[in-house]
Amino acid sequence: MNIDWAALASVFGVSLVVTVALVGLFTLGVTGLARQTSTAQSGGGGGALARTGAYACFALCLAAVAYGIYLIVA
Repeated sequence: MNIDWAALASVFGVSLVVTVALVGLFTLGVTGLARQTSTAQSGGGGGALARTGAYACFALCLAAVAYGIYLIVA
């Protein structure tokens, strides 16, 4: 049995980077929704921009997960 350690390390590195990026993107979305709520309660402007940014973050997360599932199935 021969293990290609370079390929294994490459897969590990890419999956680590993608996981951290997805978690960070989802965190930005949650933070945007929380900021939109606090801005709306204080009566300030900018709530719509925070909500739009949060939804964009969630859409990018969904697209990345859907692409990953596509790669597994195909």
